[in-house]
Amino acid sequence: MGDTSSAGTSAGAPQPTRTAGAVPRLELVGISKQYPAVRANDDVTLTVAPGEIHALLGENGAGKSTLMKIVYGAVRPDAGEIRWEGRPVEIASPAAARRLGIGMVFQHFSLFETLTVAENIALSLDEPFELKALAKRIGEVSSQYGLDVDPQRHVHSLTVGERQRVEIVRCLLQNPRLLIMDEPTSVLTPQAVRKLFGTLRRLAAEGCSILYISHKLDEIQELCDTATVLRGGKVTGNVTPREETHASLARLMVGRELPDYTRRAHRPGDVLLDVKRLSMPSDDPFGTSLADVSFAVHAGEIVGIAGVSGNGQAELLAALSGERIGDRRSVPDDAVTICGKPAARLSAGARRSLGFAFVPEERLGRGAVPAMSLSENALLTAHREGMVRSGWLKLGAMRAFAERCIGAFDVRCGGPDALAQSLSGGNLQKYIVGREILQAPKVLVVAQPTWGVDVGAASFIRQQLLDLSARGVAILVISEELEELFDICDRIAVLAGGRLSPARLAGDTNAEEIGRWMAGLFGDRAGGEPPAQAEPAAHA
Repeated sequence: MGDTSSAGTSAGAPQPTRTAGAVPRLELVGISKQYPAVRANDDVTLTVAPGEIHALLGENGAGKSTLMKIVYGAVRPDAGEIRWEGRPVEIASPAAARRLGIGMVFQHFSLFETLTVAENIALSLDEPFELKALAKRIGEVSSQYGLDVDPQRHVHSLTVGERQRVEIVRCLLQNPRLLIMDEPTSVLTPQAVRKLFGTLRRLAAEGCSILYISHKLDEIQELCDTATVLRGGKVTGNVTPREETHASLARLMVGRELPDYTRRAHRPGDVLLDVKRLSMPSDDPFGTSLADVSFAVHAGEIVGIAGVSGNGQAELLAALSGERIGDRRSVPDDAVTICGKPAARLSAGARRSLGFAFVPEERLGRGAVPAMSLSENALLTAHREGMVRSGWLKLGAMRAFAERCIGAFDVRCGGPDALAQSLSGGNLQKYIVGREILQAPKVLVVAQPTWGVDVGAASFIRQQLLDLSARGVAILVISEELEELFDICDRIAVLAGGRLSPARLAGDTNAEEIGRWMAGLFGDRAGGEPPAQAEPAAHA
């Protein structure tokens, strides 16, 4: 397998200015929070020193988000004490948190596409401002920390990495003494991750404390000085990540050993998904049009497509699933072929009749209807599994299918009557993936299969995909997680600016090359013709 490390150690990186015996920047003592159905935090104690990069680890539902909302003033704890630089405080609101010097960069950006960088940042400021002076200050801060942000650019013209820089600069303008980062690298190239790590190390060296939330254990070990691990709302460990292994950290998070991935012997067969010179303009004014996209997926093969979000993934998924059918003149019938049959003009339902299954990126709203039960959500794509007869719904069959999915895919929930919106992200994803697999597809397209999913659920889902490919299913995985693609894929390509790179055997490439391709540096943009597509390899 190629090198999948997401960031290397920076030579000569400044060291944090932690001092032994210094008053902690933040102390949480006995923090508890009870919701009607769950105890989100149970007697949590956490200490962050000045200049320390402190990781917060845990499965989905472990209580990380609730704890950070308490620190940022968005949620009030039921019990416990918050101490800021040695004195007890009550943080009644995010504005109060910002006044103390606490900033937070959320996993999902909150930026207006049609406004400039300066205008977006202005909206978040608590103090009066003059836009011209603010733009100058943005330029100074971005230059100081190597964040490369142009205050006059409109957000819709920025890459995802550039948008994250805007969020960080927005926090830095408030001179934070504690910066909370929630899954900050989930949409970044390996090169952008290195740059971010350099910025965070510099901030720490200047005395800023950083709370870093991530599911990527290699990043935690690379970047963080200490880590607090949560499981079921309780602290299960305080460790030095560099002294731990992936296995020991995962064990603290999930309470058990995670099995290694198992690849069953099989040989790729016929092409079951074939895309030829697919070009399609985007419906979204800020979207990315597809340009001459071609690839093939064989039976028993997993092909991965990497890329930074917003480079045509949504458009490609809509074209493959049948949610969008292009103009006949620009998208001929055979632009998409499923199991040997031209499918570009077919509806989503007709494609499913050919053996096509699909797991969309957006779990709630597209993968499942939030206010519907799991039984009702089974009906949405699996109604051919005996759930409808003469136009009437067979509620027993719906319930039985949901129960089978819950049992087979270890979905932790209140049963088939549980609402989709009541499940954690990881459990809902297991249910949606399971619903598609139980239909015995011949072709499966999966978008972001483990995005935002904890290490235990991610390991389970990836193994299910490997098992499915061993049964001869052609699988296409579109993901921003390079480690995931290298773990399970036979071949990997990159989508950048609506163009698709050549597909390389996973063992013949590495994260560095894929990272360059994610920036569009392949084919003629790299100064040469694209190499020939690699042939799929048989699993040993």
